[in-house]
Amino acid sequence: MPAKKSSGKPAQAASACANPASCLMKWATRAVIAFVVYLTCSFLDRIKDRWYVFTPESLHELAQAAVRAHPGDINSIIPYIVSNLTTEYSPSVIALNSNSSEWVLNNAGGAMGGMYIIHASITEYLIIFGTPLGTEGHTGMHTADDYFNILVGEQWAFDPPKLEMEVYRPGDVHHLPRGHVKQYKMHEGCFALEYARGWIPLMLPFGLADVFSSTLDYWSFYHTVRITARENIRNLLIGKL
Repeated sequence: MPAKKSSGKPAQAASACANPASCLMKWATRAVIAFVVYLTCSFLDRIKDRWYVFTPESLHELAQAAVRAHPGDINSIIPYIVSNLTTEYSPSVIALNSNSSEWVLNNAGGAMGGMYIIHASITEYLIIFGTPLGTEGHTGMHTADDYFNILVGEQWAFDPPKLEMEVYRPGDVHHLPRGHVKQYKMHEGCFALEYARGWIPLMLPFGLADVFSSTLDYWSFYHTVRITARENIRNLLIGKL
C-alpha cells in the first residue's frame, strides 16, 4: 500500500524553532519594538497638555453665561456660544466650525442624538449634543476626559457602586474622567456642550461602531467622517494637534 503523505505541519512547527538563537532574536526584537512603542506613547501622553487650547473652566463659564442669557432656549444658546468662541479664539490658533446647520445623527453606547461639531483635532473636540426626544445609554470607556455642560434639560447618571442617582441641570458640568464608565440618561429636550481632551482618535470606534453593528446609517457615518476629517485637517494646517 502507498504510504500516507505527511501534512508537513509538525515538520514546519519543529523547523520554526529549530534554531534557538534565531527564535530568541525574533522574540527579543518584538519585545524591543513593544517597549519603544510603550515609551513613545507614555512620552506623548505626558506632553499632550501643550496642545490644548480650551480649558474646562472657561468652557463651563461660557456655558453658564449662555444659560443665563437664554434660559431654556437652545436655538439662541448655540449662536451665543459659537459667537463667543469665534471672538475669543484666533483662527491662527484654533480652527472652529461656525456652520451650526451641520447637524448629524449619532448612535453610541445605546444612546442616540444629534451633534454639531464645533471643533475637532487630535487632542480636543467640542460639540453640541442632544435630542428633543430623550435617550439613555453607556458612556463608553475613553482615553480622554469628558466634560458635559448641560445647556437645557436634565441629565441623570448612575455610577456603581454608588446607588444614588446623579442629577445634572442647566449650568452644571458632568465630568467623566478618562477610563471611567457610567450609565446616563438625557431627558426630553436635553442638550449639552460636550468637551473632550486627550487622545481623541481613540474615541472614534465607540462613536462609529453602531453604524456597522446595528443602524447601518452610512449617510450619517459619511457626514461624521467628512466633517471630522475636514476639521482635523484645518487644525493640522495651523499646527494645532
